Amino acid sequence: MDHQKGHAIEEQLMQYKEGIGKYRERMPELVHAYHTFTDICFQEGDVPQKYKQLAGLAISVHAQDEYCIIYHTKGCLDQGCTKEEISEIIGVATAMGGGAALSQGATLVQACIDQFME
Repeated sequence: MDHQKGHAIEEQLMQYKEGIGKYRERMPELVHAYHTFTDICFQEGDVPQKYKQLAGLAISVHAQDEYCIIYHTKGCLDQGCTKEEISEIIGVATAMGGGAALSQGATLVQACIDQFME
């Protein structure tokens, strides 16, 4: 993988974490409530966490949300998803979101996989 792409992904993760940290200072209850809510949403349940992360990734790709694409690609890998499973879910996102979704899946998601699987 291109060293610059890996650095850019790490930089985006840091920007997100720093931004959330600053926002938490201004709105601590809101950020706490949001994190509590999303933690519950992604807990193991009748739908395994792996599938929840794949759904989160597909929605993030469709929404063109680069921070969430990075976060959920890592979440997929952390939950044991294979490259093939992630590629298939990008196909689903592309079916719903067209070329814009495909471009995110073919670039950012693949760069994240390369970065996080090093």
